[in-house]
This record gives sequence, structure tokens and C-alpha cells, in this order.
Amino acid sequence: MSITKLEAAPRIKRRVINRDKLEADIVAVAVKVFAESGYEGASIATIADQAGLSKQNLMYYFPTKQALYERVLDDVLDDWLARMESLGAADQQPQAVLRAYVQAKLKFSREQPWASRVYAMEVISGAQLYGAQIQRRVVPLLRKDIAVFEQWIAAGKIAPVNATHLLFAIWAMTQSYADFAPQMALVLNRKQLVKKDFDDAEQLIVDMVLAAVTVPAASKSA
Repeated sequence: MSITKLEAAPRIKRRVINRDKLEADIVAVAVKVFAESGYEGASIATIADQAGLSKQNLMYYFPTKQALYERVLDDVLDDWLARMESLGAADQQPQAVLRAYVQAKLKFSREQPWASRVYAMEVISGAQLYGAQIQRRVVPLLRKDIAVFEQWIAAGKIAPVNATHLLFAIWAMTQSYADFAPQMALVLNRKQLVKKDFDDAEQLIVDMVLAAVTVPAASKSA
């Protein structure tokens, strides 16, 4: 008995969904392995074993280690950039936008520590395998964000600041709560950071950022 197009469509859809889920499961394991071992130290065999698959089965979906590594970093960058989009709201009050931006970046560090670390390791190693993608995707967004700062400065909403380095400082402060979380936990004499640590960090970082962009009272009255 032949299968009609209407009968085949749901089966094809199920296969696509199942494939997407399996790939997502593989990537979820791979991001932790790459973060712990680095690109050179990680192996397809280890990732496959931890994902409950044979090496051959995993390689059906990701033929090479580099292909899997790039997929991991694609997903990391997708998530990271999505959380950065809040800064593009130039029509909102800068203080509210910057607070939301810091909150989003710290939330990423709290929810996706392995993703943050694997990205940091790639950058620290010179971004030899993923540098082109970072430049292609991050640089245009950074320029867009700088343009927002320039609009705020021109409108007198914030003090003149070096927007590029302010953003670098925010990235460094927020990402450190993922990349250096083990060191922070050791200093705090606990096994891991807790939500209160991130809440305290948010308050301090927001206060510092807002202090940097606040227009001096004399300038406002001039």
C-alpha cells in the first residue's frame, strides 16, 4: 500500500523534531566537555559516551569534532547576542536599559556557565577556530550599541563616555561570574555561587555603570 503525501508529512515532521532534539542533547553534553577539556582535550568518543551514543552514531549528526565545536559556539553566541539586544532600545531611559542589560548578562552567566566558559576558552586561545564568526556577528552589534550610546550622549541623557570600553567592562564584570565562578566560590568558602551572589553582583555592577553615565548636576543646570 502506498503512502500518500498527507500520511507522510507527519512522519517527516516527527523525524525532524527527533533529529533536532537529539542534536540539542548532543550539544548540551558537548558544551560541558569542551568547557572542561578545551577543544584539543575533548574527544568525540568522550562526548558520545556521555550522550549515551556510539561514536559512529554521533558522527552521523556531526561528522567532525570541529563541526560539533562550531555548532556549540553557534548556539552560545545565539543566546549571548539575544540577551544583548535589550541595549538597542534607544527610545527608552538609559538607566532602565543598562540595568536590563546587566541583568541579562548576569543571568546568562548564572544559567549557562559552561557555555560562557567554552566561549571564553576559545577567545583566550586566540579565537583561531571561531574568530571569523565572532567578528562577523559581534562587531556589527557592538557598533549598533555604540550608536545608541552616542544618541543618548547627544540628547544629554548620559554623560560622555567611551562606550566601547564601558561595554567591555560590563562584559568582563558579568562574564567573570561564570568563567571564574570556581575561584569565587573558593574565596567565599562554599561549593558554588548561589543566587544571592548574583543578586549582590547585579546591584554593585548596576550602581557602578549608572555612576559612570550619570550626568553631573552642574551640567544638568547649565
